[in-house]
Amino acid sequence: MLFSLALILIIGFSLSGIFNRLRIPGLIGMILTGVLLGPYVLDLISDKILNISSDLREVALIVILTRAGLTIDINDLKKVGRPAILMCFVPATLEILAITLLAPIFLNVTYLEAAIMGTVVAAVSPAIIVPRMIHLMESGHGKDKNIPQLIMAGASVDDIYVIVLFTAFLGMYGGGDFTVASLLSVPISIISGLLLGIIVGLVLVHIFKTLHIRDTIKVLIILSSSFIFVTLENFLGPYFAISGLLAVMALGATILKTYPLLAKRIMGKFSKIWVGAELMLFVLVGAAVDINYLGNAGVMSVLLILSALVLRIIGVFISLLKTKLNFKEKLYCAISYIPKATVQAAIGAIPLTAGVESGNTILTVAVLAIMISAPIGAIGMDNTYSKLLSLKSPS
Repeated sequence: MLFSLALILIIGFSLSGIFNRLRIPGLIGMILTGVLLGPYVLDLISDKILNISSDLREVALIVILTRAGLTIDINDLKKVGRPAILMCFVPATLEILAITLLAPIFLNVTYLEAAIMGTVVAAVSPAIIVPRMIHLMESGHGKDKNIPQLIMAGASVDDIYVIVLFTAFLGMYGGGDFTVASLLSVPISIISGLLLGIIVGLVLVHIFKTLHIRDTIKVLIILSSSFIFVTLENFLGPYFAISGLLAVMALGATILKTYPLLAKRIMGKFSKIWVGAELMLFVLVGAAVDINYLGNAGVMSVLLILSALVLRIIGVFISLLKTKLNFKEKLYCAISYIPKATVQAAIGAIPLTAGVESGNTILTVAVLAIMISAPIGAIGMDNTYSKLLSLKSPS
């Protein structure tokens, strides 16, 4: 295990640094590290790490979403309004619809299997998007129109919406029904997650203002609370819909709103934690990619993914109709909604293990979606923000 960790750290940071020097996002080097060291190539990552891979990825995601919450000004989100709500489901819905209609033609699967495939592929990656939006907020790009907040909020809820649909379609395949109740779980999980995060945030702020506690311990308490949120989501899932990840962001936003001095102090600590968490997240995402399935991916699979991405981009532009954003700013929002990684790595193999007949095909398309969209989206965001977004000095 120690040897595996050493290889992950040395090779991961080395490839990340090389890619950054080549003006390619370092996360691509991290994903490549995971692919090379993972069980499907060199098999140098210990089983002890792989067995807790999903938990480690979830921890890293919690770290970046907590950091995101500490940067979200509620007043800015209020200004965004309608477009943020539409960005939560319109692009994903169009992408799912595209795959549902085209996959039976391109890949000879049933429409229900295609719908399952669509929900596997459609979720964007907050782990790729959120750090870049935080960077934009710190640099001032897009600040005047709250573009980073718009993208960050929409991408986070987008995942919840897609995963709920994935669960519903997979249940239908197993003989269940698609009910109105399953769709109602989307707004319920959003509202309950926000309320949980706000309430706990207010309690923690009261404690932090009352008791003298070191900032490092405050960070650990906040992280522990966030872990409990996600645990509650898994525990209450069969009985009550709640979004643990939204609760994590709401907790951070509540601290920023009610105790801004503390939020600014601990942001630096979360930034340092993210250095290691980011590496583990993307290396383990890469390790989950079974490149053997890529050999089965033909031209039609690539065409399907690209067609679905086109529909997603159209969905972004539809969501941003009648806003103050100009074409360049809308284009940046569309580029930001391209990358996929964490959700696909997490649920891509579930249809296969659940006995879905085209499970191998779904997993192949999920892996291919990561390999195509993560580099395009990350490189696109990193290389266009200075050209497409106006610069306003951060306050």
